[in-house]
Amino acid sequence: MRFIDKLLNMSRQNSSLLCIGLDPDPELMPGRDVVQFNRAIIEATGDLVCAYKPNLAFYEALGSAGLSILEETVKHIPGDVPVIADAKRGDIANTAKAYARALFSVFGFDAATVSPYLGHDSIEPFVGYRDKGVFILCRTSNRGARDFQDLRTDGQPLYEIVARKAGEWDVHGNIGLVVGATYPEELKKVRSMCPEMCLLIPGIGTQGGDLASAVRYGVDARGERAIFNVSRQILYASKGEDFAGVARETADRIRRQINSHLTR
Repeated sequence: MRFIDKLLNMSRQNSSLLCIGLDPDPELMPGRDVVQFNRAIIEATGDLVCAYKPNLAFYEALGSAGLSILEETVKHIPGDVPVIADAKRGDIANTAKAYARALFSVFGFDAATVSPYLGHDSIEPFVGYRDKGVFILCRTSNRGARDFQDLRTDGQPLYEIVARKAGEWDVHGNIGLVVGATYPEELKKVRSMCPEMCLLIPGIGTQGGDLASAVRYGVDARGERAIFNVSRQILYASKGEDFAGVARETADRIRRQINSHLTR
């Protein structure tokens, strides 16, 4: 099944555009067993999400055991729920082939984030997996995004050029864009440029992006094809033994808030 079909199926089934970032930080978790923590979060929220998104950095930071923990985490996610590898990979073509094979064939992720900085040949190996989603960094949610993404070439900021190129490269219909909720006007612009493309939208919650604006500008004409990622606000809503239950309550509240903006 294609990533976009899997995403839309789950989004409609759970009435959700919410993605939970599975980014375990042992210093913030109520216990030290990452596998059990992730499993509890997944079991508590599986009917509230459209996807999960593990950020590979948090697993790599755990050393050699981290990759095993990542594999175990992915196994706990129900097969009908898409899993996005937040890897931000980007390298020369031969290396990109190895990255794509690792993420899609070895770990079995449904989608991955990639960097466009090296150009088309660094993206192409990922796009060649036609059933997988490929989210290109376009207008990221961090404060330093302006350092490069606002630079103008031929009168256009770089992030707009990335969006336009992504549209040209999307020969299999499996490319999406990462656009932060912290930059609502840029999000509006990217959506107007790519009306049917799937957008992965971080930055609400802890980073302070405005949810109402992000929903209004981020969804497509049908109120779909937008993935709103929240990590810390849900994972660490409680540091007590009730963390899974509180995570569920928080996720459901955010899901409902997203949905409430769809009808306005």
